Amino acid sequence: MSHKYVLDSFAWVEYFRGTKKGETVKECLEEGGCITPTIVLAELSDVYEREGNSHWERDFAFILSKTTISDLDKETASEAGKIKNEVKRQQEPKFGLADAIVLATARKLAAKVLTGDQHFKKLPGTVLI
Repeated sequence: MSHKYVLDSFAWVEYFRGTKKGETVKECLEEGGCITPTIVLAELSDVYEREGNSHWERDFAFILSKTTISDLDKETASEAGKIKNEVKRQQEPKFGLADAIVLATARKLAAKVLTGDQHFKKLPGTVLI
């Protein structure tokens, strides 16, 4: 199966909240070929804990069943550091390392980042929801 989309934390939050933006995520999940980087799992776990959301285990199991999980390997980690600094210098001063890992994962897999995060707005290979 070819990979079409790398889902970031923003996309998953919208999906699980059932928003209009989350409908786009649902359509992509139904198409298949979606990826979730491990850094996104950590970010989501943090959001659920911070918000006192008791549905993490259920939603975590859903993510595992519907997407391919992409572990952070050393090549992607190295590329993410370069991407973070390049994007920060050129256009988005608040672009973080987690965002760079998501983007590096997408580039490695020739996929698009599915997000609503405005840090990705000007970056090629991004589908804003």
